[in-house]
Amino acid sequence: MDQAHGDADMNDTRRGLVAVTGATGFVGRHTVRELLGRGWRVRALTRTPGKAARVLPGDAIGAGRLEVVEGEALGEGVADRLLNGADACVNLIGIIREAGGGQSFERVHTRTTRAMVRACEKAGVSRFVQMSALGVSDEADSGYARSKWGAERAVRASSLTWTVLRPGLIHGRDGEFMQEAKGWCEGRSFPHVVIPYFTRLDPEWAPPKPPKFIDPVVAPVRVEDVAWAIGESLEREAAAMEVYNLVGPERVSVKQMLTELRDALPLGKKLPVVGLPGSVAAMKARAAAAIGLRDALPFDEGMARMGSRDSVAALDKASAHLSFQPAPYTETMRAYAPSM
Repeated sequence: MDQAHGDADMNDTRRGLVAVTGATGFVGRHTVRELLGRGWRVRALTRTPGKAARVLPGDAIGAGRLEVVEGEALGEGVADRLLNGADACVNLIGIIREAGGGQSFERVHTRTTRAMVRACEKAGVSRFVQMSALGVSDEADSGYARSKWGAERAVRASSLTWTVLRPGLIHGRDGEFMQEAKGWCEGRSFPHVVIPYFTRLDPEWAPPKPPKFIDPVVAPVRVEDVAWAIGESLEREAAAMEVYNLVGPERVSVKQMLTELRDALPLGKKLPVVGLPGSVAAMKARAAAAIGLRDALPFDEGMARMGSRDSVAALDKASAHLSFQPAPYTETMRAYAPSM
């Protein structure tokens, strides 16, 4: 069930212009549509204009309600063009894995956020919504989580009126994870004969007993609900200077989540869902990176470590401040799986 718009502090006639970074990404494209539906005008930043034409609503561009800015956030003059005349900024730039061409966690998450914060302060854009993630910390054992924490610190230290959102596993028909999992379930993607996920060693295990591994538990949150929360964060005074966890109401093991997806897909094969020790996978990924084979595996060290942990959180504050009532995973997934 879709959430209705809450008792926002603004009405449609007062809403202005929101700049959105990462606008053509999974969360970004849904956020753009959500904001347009609320009556905002949107200026969307994208590095790939061809993708913008495919995934963003062309009718809104034609009507002058959506403007696309091409470039990279750290590019000379790009942030100034994006933020000129804007009333708010939603920063959704992020990567799950490092790549060539300067796509490092520190650069994409921390440096870019610092630059966007400074540009907003310079342009007089006071309202700022930052997309973070569950489990961020300066002591985290993944570069992803540490860099996301660095980005949060930059936002918190600014003069802006900010809101930080920390989603868990985000799911949806066009999401990167669900599309990758679809490939596993249909036997099209490596490893082809099983559907893999990461597990962790039971902390109570001790030799000489055989090792016991635990399946991580997740509370997948629907992408439309994340976009809705972004809209509410912009429009509710109670959301100022607050941090919110965003997860779904249904807690499932990763094995159960993948099994449900496999069985809901029209072309899903009855492949076994097999857990792989995350600590072992992390060591293999580290070794591969050390000898210049970082991209030889379909995951990196941080993905293996994060994927073996639970991704759940309390929703009390998001529910109280934003009236956040997300949809459950299984019912929602079964509705969109046939059209994936």
